[in-house]
Amino acid sequence: MKGRPITVVIADDHALLRSAFGLLLRSHGDSRLVGAAADADGAIATAAAAKPDVVILDIDMPGRGSFEAAREIKRSCPGARVIFLSAYVQDRFVEQALAVEASAYVTKGEPPEAILKAIRTVAEGGVYFSPQVLDRIVIDSRGARLATVQQSRFSTLTRREREVLVLVARGKSKKEIADELGLSLNTVNRHTSGLMAKLKIHDRVQLARFAIREGLVEA
Repeated sequence: MKGRPITVVIADDHALLRSAFGLLLRSHGDSRLVGAAADADGAIATAAAAKPDVVILDIDMPGRGSFEAAREIKRSCPGARVIFLSAYVQDRFVEQALAVEASAYVTKGEPPEAILKAIRTVAEGGVYFSPQVLDRIVIDSRGARLATVQQSRFSTLTRREREVLVLVARGKSKKEIADELGLSLNTVNRHTSGLMAKLKIHDRVQLARFAIREGLVEA
């Protein structure tokens, strides 16, 4: 991007963060904010109109999911590089970011200089991952992927298995789960056995720990 500023669109549902980000870019001459949005749908529309070099997406926004938005943006702006900005570093989020070929994943705990570095790096064709994210992935000739396989198995769970997992992690008995979800006890047993087999976890305590680690329930 030598010779002109890097054009950037940011989507975050916090107006204060969007404003602060604009000030940050204005204080550095090599990047220029050309659009901002409060949700994923707005990000898609703004990116399509502005055709920026870089699109920054907050992972946790209202409306359409940020990962789906990233796919839409890449279709309408093939040259745009996507950066995910998030307070979360659970493997399920990192995995989905890698699946949509994000160029960077920056945690909100990093200093402002980190997002500037990420913008410059991806604009030049590189990738940038915060240290907490790098601890969870491997980057080699095949690209970037999760360093462990257990967490990637989360994506193989059905919607119902995920619902059962959350309730198991909350300490619900199988009968309570059946009542809450409107299922038979046999069906709950089947879903529990299925998710345990997929995650290769064979007791309720480990299931609860997994759910907490992945941010599905609070500790």
